Amino acid sequence: MMTDHLMTFLAGQLADIQAGWSVGAFGAIAEFTREPNETAELRRARDGISVVTGRGGFCIVPRPGLRLIASESPTTESWSHRVALCLRQESCAMSRRTTLTEIGPDDAALRAEDRNSVLFDLGLGSLQIDAYIRVGDPDVVAALRDHTRKSVFAPGNEVMSIILAANPHRVFVSQIGRAEVYQPIPPPGGKSPDGPHTHVLPKLLAHGRTHTAMEPLPEGWIPCAHVYPAHPLRDQFGRKRAFRQEYHAAFQVLLERYGMAELVTLKRNVVDAVIAGRGPDTMAVPSDRFGRATVRIALRQLSAAEPSSPALIQWLSAHDRLDPLDAEDPMETLH
Repeated sequence: MMTDHLMTFLAGQLADIQAGWSVGAFGAIAEFTREPNETAELRRARDGISVVTGRGGFCIVPRPGLRLIASESPTTESWSHRVALCLRQESCAMSRRTTLTEIGPDDAALRAEDRNSVLFDLGLGSLQIDAYIRVGDPDVVAALRDHTRKSVFAPGNEVMSIILAANPHRVFVSQIGRAEVYQPIPPPGGKSPDGPHTHVLPKLLAHGRTHTAMEPLPEGWIPCAHVYPAHPLRDQFGRKRAFRQEYHAAFQVLLERYGMAELVTLKRNVVDAVIAGRGPDTMAVPSDRFGRATVRIALRQLSAAEPSSPALIQWLSAHDRLDPLDAEDPMETLH
């Protein structure tokens, strides 16, 4: 089972209004955030931890073999960070259905009033998540049954029109987490609301990837949920704010504890070199994608936290240039 310190960390993040959460794969994701003044019910028990609001909910369940992996990625203007809740590839698989499938009542729903509603698996075929809609209206259930055993993306299939009109709950489930979204689905071309929402992007799903290429994860480890701890430059909805040193320092502790050792060491060495006033020609920098990204992030964080020094200006000029291979991933921009 999960150790007590992991559960304590995750429970603390779930209680933190500045933290965001997600369950998803590359091309399909459910995200959960909440407002500071939003009523929320938090629960911690032996079978899991959860938070539920009027707009959605999120739950983490204990699983053997859980590994937390913290990482950072460059964005257009700054950087993003997250902690992935990972299982080994052989332990993470869900149903991998590829057609709309009726599952039955949602006995595991986070709210008692939703447990008689009917789950339909959208059949996205992702390795580590099942993406459901949850329907309480008998007429909508009957309409959806006429389209089971067919791909929701098949040409001429009207099921997406039924779903958009009905605005059912969306429920994304992995071996580690469950995200429930009660807010309406935005119309085609519309903007997702703040707070809990989902994205399903067929063109990205077609790649069959488990996660964004911008996220450094060890071979064989699959992210089954993510937590996005408080960020120093953005709030939980992505809105900019003045640099918060305490949030930066807190995530660096997580990075030291749960990050990939070679990238943590590289970042530490870059920071030490800049602080010591050594120029970029005094240190060899890896040429791989994650090495380059780590250097850029270290420099941006130094620039955000401290006035620019001559050494930092030299490093930024040498290493923080636009690199097509490090361009933002489409999924990275969603949270």
